[in-house]
Amino acid sequence: MKLYDQEVASRLLVGTALYSSPAVMKAAIEASGAEIVTVSLRREAAGGAAGDAFWRIIRALGVKVLPNTAGCRTVEDAVRTAELARELFDTPWIKLEVIGDDETLQPDVVGLVEAAARLTRDGFEVFPYCTEDLSVVGRLVEAGCRVVMPWASPIGSGQGIVNRAGLRTLRARFPDVTLIVDAGLGAPSHAADAMELGYDGVLLNTAIARADDPVPMARAFALAVEAGRLAHESGLMGARDFASPSTPVVGTPFWHVGAAE
Repeated sequence: MKLYDQEVASRLLVGTALYSSPAVMKAAIEASGAEIVTVSLRREAAGGAAGDAFWRIIRALGVKVLPNTAGCRTVEDAVRTAELARELFDTPWIKLEVIGDDETLQPDVVGLVEAAARLTRDGFEVFPYCTEDLSVVGRLVEAGCRVVMPWASPIGSGQGIVNRAGLRTLRARFPDVTLIVDAGLGAPSHAADAMELGYDGVLLNTAIARADDPVPMARAFALAVEAGRLAHESGLMGARDFASPSTPVVGTPFWHVGAAE
């Protein structure tokens, strides 16, 4: 999977929040095989015992950090947070979130496009979190985003893909853009579903971190992503309105039971 000018082998990105302990987080990330983790810009990230312990784990894992602007509700807050993240994490990557609704956490798509354009002009490589709206994704691409992250359903809802037709249309209309499904995937089957649609990757957090046992769940998602991608590349059969026998009947003998001798 190509993310701007970098290539990664794993198509699964994972978050670092909500785990019951740093040890569980570390084990889950290792089990997932993810090469990229998302990290929120928080006060403890700059120092303190908790922040230092967190960064020791991240460094030991050898993963690449994708900082995000989680919690930002205005363009100015998102831009300012991105600038701080670039300085702190020493990366041009930023997962851009501009939240427009407190209940659904749906993105403010107007503010998102504005913030993406400003950050791109300032040298950032932006990963915008958006809805599956075709025109919004088009404007983000026009703003310079080469990676776009549409949701499957609201963050943390676990509903899976709600608007299949919308996601399928996005994939067809933007074949050269790296598209990563972000938010709403609650089960490994949901991740496989997204990959079967031809998406380049998925980003998860809650479904792994809040599982009864996050470590095997992380592994399950890794396998699902791999299976879904392989299925897409192999060419899925289309659905039919009629039956088609897997064993041909033409030319096979038939006997009429009870026929007269």
